[in-house]
Amino acid sequence: MSRAYLSLGSNIDAINHLRIAASALRERFGDVVMSKVYRTRAVGFDGPDFHNAAAVIDTDLDPHALNAWLHALEDAHGRDRSGPRYGDRTLDIDIVLFDDRVLEGPGNLRIPRAELKHAFVLRPLAEIAPDVVVPGTDRMLAQLWEAHPDHDAELESVEL
Repeated sequence: MSRAYLSLGSNIDAINHLRIAASALRERFGDVVMSKVYRTRAVGFDGPDFHNAAAVIDTDLDPHALNAWLHALEDAHGRDRSGPRYGDRTLDIDIVLFDDRVLEGPGNLRIPRAELKHAFVLRPLAEIAPDVVVPGTDRMLAQLWEAHPDHDAELESVEL
């Protein structure tokens, strides 16, 4: 079994889609550790605010198979991949970390995810997995969050 650290986001009927995603993760992987949901501004485009969360799962899938499973979940809930890279999303789930692996490709699969630099990914992950060391940095998620420029910013949060 491997441990995967996921980032979840939505800005279309967000809480509903995130609840559906959390339920699907639990159904497939069993126990899931979920962060609070944080409301953040859209990044990369002008659009409605996003709601973002993080999850930790134990999985029997390799990173490629897990990525495919997550894409199928997104697609099943109306994810439209035909538009620009940055745009409105019913559901967006990315593998941010997978054990201590470093991986590039195929496609857009990158572990660790470059989006870890954004507060909307880092804050929820640091909340539920503070002691996890990010490969290539020798720093724990809590340390990266502590040093983040948005560390002291107030973010609205809700429980799923």
